[in-house]
Amino acid sequence: MKSLFNRFAADQSGATAIEYGLIAGLISVAIITAVSTVGQNLKNKFTQVSGNLT
Repeated sequence: MKSLFNRFAADQSGATAIEYGLIAGLISVAIITAVSTVGQNLKNKFTQVSGNLT
């Protein structure tokens, strides 16, 4: 039983999957933030152009 626990504790493959998951999560948060910021700026610009046309 002790050797099974030692092998489980020494296994690094699960840690790699968790690290990749965290990296993917951080990248997705950065993308969502960038897209929402650009979207808001674009909305403001279209509102400004529409106001100037009327």
